[in-house]
Amino acid sequence: MIIKEIEEFKIMKSKLIAYLSYIFSQNLVNLKADISEEMLINSCKNISNELVCRHCLYVLDKNGYQITDEISSRSLNINLSKRGENQSHKSYYKKSVQRKKAYLSQPYPNSYDSKLCVSMAMPIYSDKKELKFVICCDILLEDVLKLINPSSVDSIFGKVSRISYFLISLTLFIVAGILFYFGVKSIIFTNFNLNDTSKIFESTILLTLSLAILDLIKAYFEEEILGKNEKNSTNSKTMIKFLSSIIIALAIEALMLVFKFAMTSPEKIVYPVLLIAVVAFLVICLGGYIYITRKALFEDRSY
Repeated sequence: MIIKEIEEFKIMKSKLIAYLSYIFSQNLVNLKADISEEMLINSCKNISNELVCRHCLYVLDKNGYQITDEISSRSLNINLSKRGENQSHKSYYKKSVQRKKAYLSQPYPNSYDSKLCVSMAMPIYSDKKELKFVICCDILLEDVLKLINPSSVDSIFGKVSRISYFLISLTLFIVAGILFYFGVKSIIFTNFNLNDTSKIFESTILLTLSLAILDLIKAYFEEEILGKNEKNSTNSKTMIKFLSSIIIALAIEALMLVFKFAMTSPEKIVYPVLLIAVVAFLVICLGGYIYITRKALFEDRSY
């Protein structure tokens, strides 16, 4: 599920940067005048030992030329790069040098078997703040997701979760079909009376709930099974659909009660009015939920 993996990476990128930066910084000696290639290789070996996922670790000089072979205790078993190659055109090298700090690339297909990888690059400076080396590490995307999130899409739990969501979606689809059937049946076979609009509203409620459940199923299926999210999505589509379904059902019920009590028991009309107030409160809560999640996402991106 490549789409799902990329979506998970977007969500967890800040955690990945923090985790990898911590491992790198704990083992690399920075801002030293006597940084040597041998010292750097030993530090890289320590980093490699701490990384529990498959990876390819190597060192570039300040001009972007690779000065070591692969340094790894858990190799990818592929030769993505070799000593002497010019890696200065790689985006992760350029970005780390420009920003003067660790940089984690976006997922990209490797040149060996087209599996998605991410690359971490960290510049090493002397005590005079002159660029000396750049440490690079290529990691398979599926491995790094498992490292940070054990319930990622390729784990056992991830697969069971997708199957569970599929079964739930299938069950909800059956429920939506039943509601649609009875809603249409009510419209076709019921003799409506303008003095009694309850039947009309009952049919409307059934059809609206059927539509809301179908919309909810679509959100579940795309978000949890296919792993699709809108490009600029800022919150859980599933949660929004769920809350929207509740609000729609309550709003229709309140409208039906207003008409019913207005014709039969005007003194009881206060109850549907209170229900309308509850609906308005839920709409405000939904707006607050969207605002808070959007704000949190923007803050995370800025970080």
